Amino acid sequence: MELKRAVITGLGAITPLGNDLKSFWNNIREGKSGAVPITKFDASKCKTRFACEVKDFDPSVRLDAKEARKMDLFCQYALASSGEALENSGIDLETVDKERVGVIWSTGIGGITSFQEEITTFARGDGTPHFSPLFVTKMIGDMSAGLISIKYGFHGMNFITQAACASSTNALIDAFNYIRLGYADVIVAGGSEAGITESGIGGFNAMRALSMRNDSPETASRPFDVDRDGFVLGEGAGALIVEELEHAKRRGATIYAEVGGGGLTADAYHMSASHPEGYGAYLGMRNALNDARVNPEDVDYINTHATATPIGDVSETKAIERLFGDNLESVSVSASKSMTGHLMGAAGAIEAIICVLSINDNLVSPTINTTTIDPQISPKIHFVLKQAEERPVNLAISNTFGFGGHNAIAVMKKFSG
Repeated sequence: MELKRAVITGLGAITPLGNDLKSFWNNIREGKSGAVPITKFDASKCKTRFACEVKDFDPSVRLDAKEARKMDLFCQYALASSGEALENSGIDLETVDKERVGVIWSTGIGGITSFQEEITTFARGDGTPHFSPLFVTKMIGDMSAGLISIKYGFHGMNFITQAACASSTNALIDAFNYIRLGYADVIVAGGSEAGITESGIGGFNAMRALSMRNDSPETASRPFDVDRDGFVLGEGAGALIVEELEHAKRRGATIYAEVGGGGLTADAYHMSASHPEGYGAYLGMRNALNDARVNPEDVDYINTHATATPIGDVSETKAIERLFGDNLESVSVSASKSMTGHLMGAAGAIEAIICVLSINDNLVSPTINTTTIDPQISPKIHFVLKQAEERPVNLAISNTFGFGGHNAIAVMKKFSG
């Protein structure tokens, strides 16, 4: 069968750098940091006392206040970002065939805020299991996709993908595949996360995964730097409207980019550590480019997973070096987590949005805070540091990797014809 083409026609963002697409992208271009001392709870006893929080989020901008109270924060983020993306797409919600509109969302840990609150209340009681009737619906991850479909009456496929920090790239790739196979005309794809809690910070501290630069939060995330000491936890959501090309053309949609391909692999190595030689990452990038029918020399930009962990950054750069070989110096490489922090299950969606906007603006966003590249990393890699780089961006890839060895890589292309 002839595969259809999938394009991106709408974008939405709730992030530590802005609660709408425009402000988010402006701050990314300018190399701003979203890291601040934690305000969501008293973090004074935590080893890490800062994070990339979403700031001044008002759910009533897009949600009924009564309904918002029934949702965990990660679902509020999901509805706010998807609402902006649908508005941005210009889709007529009155005339679109809602049986052909689906939602494929993602989250890494779901309603951890609600879970923690309910269990804490229970633990302080007399042992009688009194729980809110909303406990389960606020906690489970799939409620994000369900609530989006309920709000807009979308009757197409509806589910979430869960692959830790690769979750929302999986959602995007699934949306791409369902569109090109002809099972939907439009899919709302993305991810949301709201894990800045005592248990979230404490759990990652116990793993020694987080940076502990409490004296300088804004410079704590240092991907590829010799002095990196872990990632900065972030939160938020990203939404992309993935649409079948002819459907988009018929309604005169603005097309931001085309989804070229996707690669899904496993490290098959360790629960939380990357393969030391980046084997799964290499296979994922290779498979994604093969799916898009392009070659390594066609790639202009790589938005790396790059969480600023000692093992992970070296592993990923080994994979890049292996795949790109003699073309290594012609590819621009940057790490947006240096600015946004690590949005976990929402990271892939936000970073895919960055790739799409990079293609539109012919600009590669910078890696901030990195001053001295780790000597274990190839000096041939062209890192974009401190300031954005203006250059033609016709093809970009977004790398995301998750605990459990999950690798998901999306290829985004400049749209033509």
